[in-house]
Amino acid sequence: MFTVKKSLNPLLFPILFFGAAIFIGSVLLLVDGVFSGHRVGVIDAFFTATSATCVTGLAVVDTGSSFSRFGQGVILFLIQIGGLGVMTLASLGLYLVRQRVSLTDRLAVGQNLLHDPGFSLGRFLIAIVFLALFVEALGARLLYTLLPAEISPFSALFHSVSAFCNAGFSLNSDSLLPWQNRWDVLTVFMVLIIVGGLGFSVLVEILQWLASRMPWKNRRKRIRLSWYSRVVLSTSVWLVFGGAVILYFTEYVFFSRGVSLNTAVLGSLFQSVTCRTAGFNTVEISQMTNVSLLFMMVLMLVGGAPGSTAGGVKVTTFRVMLSFYRAHLLGRKQAVIGHIAASKDTVDRALSLTLYSFLLVVAAVFLLHITEGGSIPHAGSRGFLLEIAFEVTSALGTAGLTTGLTAGLSGAGKFVIMVLMFIGRLGPLIFLALVQEYKKEELIARPEGNLLIG
Repeated sequence: MFTVKKSLNPLLFPILFFGAAIFIGSVLLLVDGVFSGHRVGVIDAFFTATSATCVTGLAVVDTGSSFSRFGQGVILFLIQIGGLGVMTLASLGLYLVRQRVSLTDRLAVGQNLLHDPGFSLGRFLIAIVFLALFVEALGARLLYTLLPAEISPFSALFHSVSAFCNAGFSLNSDSLLPWQNRWDVLTVFMVLIIVGGLGFSVLVEILQWLASRMPWKNRRKRIRLSWYSRVVLSTSVWLVFGGAVILYFTEYVFFSRGVSLNTAVLGSLFQSVTCRTAGFNTVEISQMTNVSLLFMMVLMLVGGAPGSTAGGVKVTTFRVMLSFYRAHLLGRKQAVIGHIAASKDTVDRALSLTLYSFLLVVAAVFLLHITEGGSIPHAGSRGFLLEIAFEVTSALGTAGLTTGLTAGLSGAGKFVIMVLMFIGRLGPLIFLALVQEYKKEELIARPEGNLLIG
């Protein structure tokens, strides 16, 4: 039987707040004046609100042509709420009103936003909001300066917020294809995506690190980046540039597209950045090679850093898993990253999260095959498995990329994708931890035995 204390578990707060935001957003998307053309149904309104709040970017209708300015404003607001985190904004409001936050609220934000639950909540939350708004405003200004004849001030702001929050929503029907050869424009997008995907705690640390190295600062007071930040930054760099090299070969070397070197290099780099949960594209995803799509699924599942606007299992989980397997191959007892070993609890969480995410992908692929192609024989559905797997991974990783399957999904299929986006935004580990909170402790130990494995 649940107690009152158990039912008010802090882990429930982000789930309830995100659910409430999606519901309110869905209602707003059903009022008159939201659509510039034909109104969509309730399911599509909920899908759009879920995708925006969970900063995914999958869309059943074209955002730029289907929605009025008011509708686009609603989507922009949901993206901002989802990017910063409803729990973050709620805690900040509570802090500003009362100038104090309860231990329950402090732990709830600490467990879901940062890698360290013992932080100074008030100052950090204020820094989050101001840093996010500053970066988004700067990004919007740069985009409008670079594209004065192609983009309005509102569109510049919309794309800047969407990029920083790793949402992938665009007011262009063909995403960023019109600017696929513009290094200046796409660099702004890539910087916004990367900054948003690093995690707020890492960004604050980087700013402090840079400030301590100013010429007028005392050399003795220079600070070093923490082990956590170094792991996030180094892994992110390897994923971005390593992914770009692989995509360059799979898209432009093994399969010649007859494009210039400039287009090939820029396209490979941008897709490597954006498919780790941003959702923009400068090439037609449906026209990419199967090898590229399979590799992009790996990047989408990895995602960004903990406490960031990005989704996925996170770069730290990916790094821990690599170190864990390396340790087993070398016969070591510890998963070492740099000069520090990840704790056993960290390794256990990484293993649980990876296995849980893999099972979610398999289950969702199975369900979508039933809802979307259960009556189609294999001969008539070749390639469908890859498209569904790509869509599922994109939803769980909140990446927002699609081969074109989203708009044609059935009502049941859209529901499956909505659940995946919701779980992916909050993190599968939250739901697993929530279930474990209510489990009963087993007071007995059973005899152990050895099984032949492998």
